[in-house]
Amino acid sequence: MFLVGVGGIIGAISRFVLGKWITSKASSAFPFGTWIINISGSFILGILAVLHFNNAISEGLWLLFCTGFLGAYTTFSTFGYETILMLQKKDTRNAVIYISTSVLLGVIFAWIGGSITHIIL
Repeated sequence: MFLVGVGGIIGAISRFVLGKWITSKASSAFPFGTWIINISGSFILGILAVLHFNNAISEGLWLLFCTGFLGAYTTFSTFGYETILMLQKKDTRNAVIYISTSVLLGVIFAWIGGSITHIIL
């Protein structure tokens, strides 16, 4: 429980800081901050999942980084909220792009992260 909490604190702070920084650099109606964070989180999860399944990291590290850090770093609720905001603003094009690329690239980047790690191991 402690490791999940510590990871969650670090993940939430990381998401907040990185999200604000990305948003300040991208002057767009598209929510690049959440988009990049969720895709990068999927990539990291792919790496850590292969390490975990191959017993290269302990259960404690899995709880710290995956359940704690990535659970707080990535954000499905913000993804949903930002999608609703775009739809309310009649920005259907960006909403569809956001939904489709978030899901597709999230899966692809998780696979890439896992594949690279599997090759290295």
